[in-house]
Amino acid sequence: MARELESLRNIGIIAHIDAGKTTVTERMLYVSGAKHKAGGVDSGNTETDDDPEEQDRGITIYSACVTFNWKDVTINLLDTPGHVDFTAEVERCLRVLDGAVVVFSGREGVEAQSETVWRQADNYNVPRIVFINKLDREGADFYRVLDEIGPRLNAKPVPIQIPVGMGPAHVADPFVGVIDLIEMKMIRFSKDDDGRNVETEEIPEVMLDEAQVYRESMVEALCEINNDMMELFMEEKEIPHELIQSALREGCITRQIQPLVCGSALHGMGVQPLLDAVGAYLPCPLDRPPVIGVDPKKADKELSRKPSDKDPFCALVFKILPAKTGDLYWIRVYSGTVKANSRAYNPNREKKENVAQLWQIHATKKEREGQVEQLRCGDIACAIGPRHSITGDTLCDTKEFIQLPSIEFAQTVISMAIEPENTTDRKKLSEVLEMLERQDPTFDSVENEESGQTLISGMGELHLDVIKHRLTRDFNLNVKFYKPRVNYRETIGKKTTVKGQCNRQIGATQMFARVQFEIEPLPDPAADVIVLDRFFGDEALPNELKDAVMEELRGRAVGGGMIGSFPLSGFRISLVGGEMHEVGSDEVAFRIAANDGFDAALTQAKPKLLEPIMRLDIVTPDDYVGDIVGDLQQRRAIIDSTESRGIMTGVVAFAPLKELFGYSSAIRSLSQGRAGCSMEPHGYQEAPESDLESFGF
Repeated sequence: MARELESLRNIGIIAHIDAGKTTVTERMLYVSGAKHKAGGVDSGNTETDDDPEEQDRGITIYSACVTFNWKDVTINLLDTPGHVDFTAEVERCLRVLDGAVVVFSGREGVEAQSETVWRQADNYNVPRIVFINKLDREGADFYRVLDEIGPRLNAKPVPIQIPVGMGPAHVADPFVGVIDLIEMKMIRFSKDDDGRNVETEEIPEVMLDEAQVYRESMVEALCEINNDMMELFMEEKEIPHELIQSALREGCITRQIQPLVCGSALHGMGVQPLLDAVGAYLPCPLDRPPVIGVDPKKADKELSRKPSDKDPFCALVFKILPAKTGDLYWIRVYSGTVKANSRAYNPNREKKENVAQLWQIHATKKEREGQVEQLRCGDIACAIGPRHSITGDTLCDTKEFIQLPSIEFAQTVISMAIEPENTTDRKKLSEVLEMLERQDPTFDSVENEESGQTLISGMGELHLDVIKHRLTRDFNLNVKFYKPRVNYRETIGKKTTVKGQCNRQIGATQMFARVQFEIEPLPDPAADVIVLDRFFGDEALPNELKDAVMEELRGRAVGGGMIGSFPLSGFRISLVGGEMHEVGSDEVAFRIAANDGFDAALTQAKPKLLEPIMRLDIVTPDDYVGDIVGDLQQRRAIIDSTESRGIMTGVVAFAPLKELFGYSSAIRSLSQGRAGCSMEPHGYQEAPESDLESFGF
C-alpha cells in the first residue's frame, strides 16, 4: 500500500437507484486495467455487487470498496446503494470520504434519491464531481438535466464537457463522444471496446459555436473563484489550460462549484475523462481540513488531528462485516499509523482493542493476498481483532486520546413479527439477528419472551424483505413471518401541570416524596423529548434527590408511551416543584414519585398517536398520471407537485406509510409496468382516530 498522500483519492459513487453507479464503478475498474473483462448488472457478475440478493435484484444493497490505480493516482472507491431503504450505507460512506462522484441518468435527471444523497454530501462537506450518464438512451437530454441540477439541489454545476449527439445508434444524431471545453477538442469513443480506446479530433464545425458559448460560461464561473483568471479574462488574454484546471480544482475542493462531465458508462464512453477529472479536481487527504474531535476525559475540550503520518493515530470504524474467522472492521485512518498485532484505544467504549490483522478491502471481502503490516494516514482498509467497537466508534492511540463525532442514522419506520418454528432455530435466530444488527445500524430486533415472537424493524418493505431472504436462504432458518406494521410514535396534545407522589409504609418507615411536573408540546411533534430541571430557590430539593428524579425522567423519556408503548417524542417535561419529609424521603421514594408523575402527565396531557409520513417521487408516462393520482388520494396522500420531466411526468406526494404497503406492485399494475416510484421518510403527523381506537385507547 505504498503511495504518496498527494496521489490518494478516497471517493464514493452516489446516486438515485438505476442511475448507473455500479456500472460506472465496473467500467472504471475495466479501463484502469484492474479488471480484464467488464461485468454487467443484468448478468450479476459485477465486482462490487457480489451478494446473492444484489445479483438477484439487480441493485446495490451493501456498500463495497475497491482500490485501483489510474495514471499516477491511487483511488479507494466506495460504491453505494441508491435505494432509500439502504441510505445508511450512503451515510456511513460519506462520513469517511474526501470526495464523491454524483451520477445522474441523462433520461430521468434529478430524482428523489438524488436529492437525498446530495443533501447527505452537503452535511459532510464532501466535494463533488457530476457525471450525467446514459446519454446513449432513448429520451436522454443532457441540457435538461444540467438545468435541473442547479435549482433542485442548490448546486453550481460547471460543465467542462458537452455531448456530441444524444440517444442510441438508430436515431439521427446518436451519442458518439464529448467536447472537452478546456482543450477545445472532441473526444470520440467506440462502443466496440468498452471505452478502452479514445480518439481526439477537432470539434465538428456544426458544434463549434455551441462549444464556444459553454467554454465562455465555464470561464466566467471560474473567474469568480480565481483572481488570476479574472485578470486575464478582463484583459482578453489567452487563459492557460493549467490555470483553468487549477481554478476548477480550487472551486471543487471549496465546494463553490461542481465540475460536470458526461457519457454512457454501459459502453465505457466518458469513463476515462471522468477518471481524469477525479484525479485532477477531487481532493486528496491533505486538501481536507484536520479532523475535529474532543478529549474523552474532558468533553468540552476540542482536539484536532492533521492528515499526517506524524500525528497520533486516529481512525473511525464506519462499517462492520461479521465473519466466522473474526468480524471485519472497516476503518478510515485520519492521522498517524497503526501496525498489525498492536493495540488501539476506543474512547466510546473506554476499552483497549486488539488490532491483530490489517487487510485491504476488495468489494465486501478481504482482498486475497492483501494482508498488510501497517496502515497510514488516508487509508481505508479492514482490521480484524476488535471485539467491543461498533459502527461510528473511534480508534486512537493508546496514549493520545481523541473521540471523533459518531455517525447518526435514521430511526426505523416499519416492523415485522417473526417466530422460529422450533427451539433449535430459536437460539440460532438470536445469534443471527445479533450479527445482522452489528452489520446494519438501521436494523433492530426485540424478542417478546411472553409471545415467543421477535419484532424486527427496518427502513422499508424492501429492507425487511432482504432480511427475510437472508434468514431463510443464507442461514437456513425455519421462521414464520407476519404482516409488517408501522412504527408509530406517541406525543401529547396540550400543556398541563401534574403531581406525582410516593406515600408508602415500608416496614417501620413511612416513605414520602412529592414532585410537580409541567408538560407541554413542542412545535415539532417528532422532536426528541426534552427534560428540564426548573425547580430552584430556597425550597429546592437536595441535589441527590433532584438527580434521582431527573435520571428517572430521562429514562422514561426514551421509553414507550401509554397507547402502544411506542417511542415518545414532541414534548418538554420540567421539574417545577417538590416536597420531602425529614424521615423517609430518600432517592427510592423520589424515583417512585417521578414515575407516578410521569404517568399522570402522559395521561392528562391528551396523548396522541403519530404516524410516519413518506415522501413519494413518482415518474410515469403522461397516460397514467390520472390513475396514479386517483390511487394516491385514496391512500390519504397529499399531492405536492406535478412537473414535466422530458418524455415523462414527475409526481411528488406525501402519504402515510400505513397506506403504502405493497405500493410498488400497485403502481406497476396501474401503469403496465412503465412507472417508477421511490419513497423516503418525511416526518410524522397525527394518526386518524381509528388508529388510536385500534389500540383500545
